[in-house]
Parts: sequence; C-alpha cells; structure tokens
Amino acid sequence: KWKTCFRINNSGNNYRVKKLLIFPTKLGSSNNSEMYSLQLRTFPPPTQRKKFYQNVSISQSEGGVFEINLDHRKLKTPQGKLFTVPSEALAIAVATEWDSQRETIKFYTMHLTTLCNTVLDNPTDRTKDKLITAALKFLETDTVCYRSEDPPGLMELQKNEWDPILDWIEKRYNVVIGSSFSIMGPSIPQESKDTFQQHLASYNNWALTGLEFVITQLKSIVLSLALIDRHLTVEKAVLLSRLEEAYQIQHWGNVEWAHEYDLQELQARTAAGTLFVHLCSESSTVKHKLLQD
Repeated sequence: KWKTCFRINNSGNNYRVKKLLIFPTKLGSSNNSEMYSLQLRTFPPPTQRKKFYQNVSISQSEGGVFEINLDHRKLKTPQGKLFTVPSEALAIAVATEWDSQRETIKFYTMHLTTLCNTVLDNPTDRTKDKLITAALKFLETDTVCYRSEDPPGLMELQKNEWDPILDWIEKRYNVVIGSSFSIMGPSIPQESKDTFQQHLASYNNWALTGLEFVITQLKSIVLSLALIDRHLTVEKAVLLSRLEEAYQIQHWGNVEWAHEYDLQELQARTAAGTLFVHLCSESSTVKHKLLQD
C-alpha cells in the first residue's frame, strides 16, 4: 500500500507530495538501439540522470486532467507531450515517484511514470483492440493451465496451488478453462474466450494498458484477474506464477542474490501495474470489489 501526505498552496490547486513506498527494480535495457521493451511493452528513458529539481507538486488543468510540476517546470513525456493523467490519485502516485528520487533520477524505479508515458505517447500505435488481442494471447498459454507429470512432487504442488485459482475464476466469470499435461494446452471454448474479451473491453485504455502489463509479468490472465479482483495478493500471485522455479529452488537451492533480486523485480512491476489499474479503472468489476472492501 502507498501513503502520501500533501498540503494546499495559496492557489488552492497545487499539492505538495511527500512520500510513497516504491520498490526499486531495474527496467529495460540502456542500449539506445532498443527503443522499446517488448517484454514490458513500454519505452523506458535513460536509466538515470542527475536530479535537476527540488520540489514536486500536482495541479489540475483545463479538462479536469492533472499535471506534474517539477519546481516551475511542467513534466513532459519522452516525445515532448504535456504529461497529464486522468485522476488526482494517479497524479499523486506519479508525483511521489519523482519526489522519492535523491541525487539522481532512477527511471527504472518509476513504473507508474513509464506506464503513463506509454499511454500518452503510444509509441507502437496500439489501439484498444490491439491491447485486448495481446492480452488474450496469454489465455492460450496461461501459466496455470500447463501441468507437469514429472516429477510427481511438482505435479502435486501445481494441483494443490493452481486448481483452487482455476475453480475460482471459472465460477467468478462463468467460463470453462481447465488444465492439460499436453504441450498443446487445454481446449478453451470460444464462449469462454468471448467472455474474457468482453470483460477486458470494459476497461478504459489507461487501465487496460496496466492490466496487459500485469498479464505480461505473470504470463497469466487467470492470476492477473484474480489479483485485480483482490482474490490474490501481489506476493501470492507472483509466487504462483513461479511455482516450478520455487519447487526447483526448494529441492536444489538457489543463487541467493540472483533469485531474490529477480523475485523483487517481478513483485515491484506487478504491484505497480496493479496499482495503475485500480487508479485508472472504470471497470465495474474493480468498482464492485472496491465497494465490497
């Protein structure tokens, strides 16, 4: 969870952001030839630069959108567009990413900023239909649908951990997914695919960008929707997405710093994407869950 505090300036529209819990994680490649990260479907700026501002604030502009101010400069996207977001909560979260930087600006820790830049600049010209298509591709290869017969211990672990999630999502969305030991995966009925397509279409472009980002991290629509619906925590969703690796580590050990670093990276990206969805979403599913909480 992230917490912020702010004060109202004389104008009544500017808010001074103080603090947000951010987990540092490396993002993308610093190679200039790689303009966009295919895995994250975002385009990270240079990994870091010297900090050039002291104060961060937000302000509401015409049209009801919110801007980020670095001292007296308005934040802009990598393509030079004015950086604007649709909600005050998202503006505060993004501003806090900038406020949390110290002597250098570490762009690879600023996942919310990167997601906003992706929506605003849309460097790969992705329409809503393209975002939905990209997300639905993971249904055919969903992590929790592919099972291992060997070793028996892993098969049992997958059954115990993944089957309850599959049962939940099939009841929650009235779909049939199933699992398979075959490399071809389960045969998912077209009606189930249509149900997921309609559900994804209920999100606006901002929230859908965040959701597709989460799906890409977990390689699973099932785990991602369970996470967005607050049926799973970030930590549990990430653990379930790495179940085979966790089994191997339990039996063969791990490279302590490497595996732990990868785990924290994945948790940070997944948490940021999930927060982004909730801050941007107009999905009735998310609204319903929020009202229940």
